Amino acid sequence: MLQGWENVSKPGMAGGKDGTNMAQGVITKTGREKLCRAHAGDITLPAVTQMAFGSGGVDGEGAVIATTGEEVSLRAELLKKDIDSHTYPGEATARYSVRLGKAELAGGQISEMGLVDAEGDLVAYKTFLPKGKDADMEFVFDMDEIF
Repeated sequence: MLQGWENVSKPGMAGGKDGTNMAQGVITKTGREKLCRAHAGDITLPAVTQMAFGSGGVDGEGAVIATTGEEVSLRAELLKKDIDSHTYPGEATARYSVRLGKAELAGGQISEMGLVDAEGDLVAYKTFLPKGKDADMEFVFDMDEIF
């Protein structure tokens, strides 16, 4: 799960002992700029409407690529889906959920995902070790925004 409008770990830092192989999640610079302008009353914050999935979250050796917050798209987008549902599991947490059906991304390796707003901007981004998707399985992905 993506933990919040705050970074799960510092941008550019991987979390494992050797600096690799830990999930990396950030709110993008675009997402932070939109929050800033919305809080100031200059814009209406567009809703998160989609979740994107990709295979570009690891390098050639299989290590998780550290996030920077400067991302504007996934490195290797495979699929973008409308958000199925959202809940509020805590007072200041929004959880977005998407179900991948059996045929969606079958045989693929998912190692990055992001939240996309109604204007088409990537507002949150996460990289992680590849998750293989078999053709007879459904996956449910959740991403949390913690305020």
